Amino acid sequence: MKIMKKKDIEKKLKKCGWRLERNGGNHDIWTNGDIKTPIPRHREVNERTAKSIIKKAEENKI
Repeated sequence: MKIMKKKDIEKKLKKCGWRLERNGGNHDIWTNGDIKTPIPRHREVNERTAKSIIKKAEENKI
């Protein structure tokens, strides 16, 4: 299983115009204004999960 660092995911989200809305129990909630997506609060995230998050962010850029 490959992994991706959470900080790298956050950088890509910011580049696409997303921002941190709030911290949940085990996830951070990111938004682009209309759409929200949870990001697991782990140092390392499964590559499949990371790719899914990044794909959603790139499809919904501000």
